[in-house]
Amino acid sequence: MNRSKIKTYLLWILLAEAVGGLAGWLIREDVKIYTESIVQPPLSPPALVFPVVWTILYALMGISAARVALTPASQERLHGLWIFGLQLAMNFFWSMLFFKFQLFGLALIWLAALWGVILWMITVFAGTDTAAARLQIPYLVWVTFAGYLNLGVWILN
Repeated sequence: MNRSKIKTYLLWILLAEAVGGLAGWLIREDVKIYTESIVQPPLSPPALVFPVVWTILYALMGISAARVALTPASQERLHGLWIFGLQLAMNFFWSMLFFKFQLFGLALIWLAALWGVILWMITVFAGTDTAAARLQIPYLVWVTFAGYLNLGVWILN
């Protein structure tokens, strides 16, 4: 792999990880409060699982976006990367709604919208790079599980 491609991959991976890292840093105290005081639904994983899973998912997001960015210039590529940015921003703000403000009902609606945007991104990515689209599937699955957890927290609290 040449230097230019490596730089592209690093740029997109670091972008995705930075957004996730910033969100995590901004809500770090809120997560502690959440863990200690919020009733969680069955199947809730231990708190340690979340940063590990999210680090992997952000890396996959970055690799996926880099693959799309490296495809020939087209409207579909531009559209896909725009949707990538949208879902990344929505992902960031879900963390704020859920952990910082504990607006569990609004966070669930936001998460459902994010789920739809992720599916849209997968569909658009599939038109430019099939592997890039497939790399987003674990993210969609995890957000589906997060939806279950979000709903459970909302109902129980």
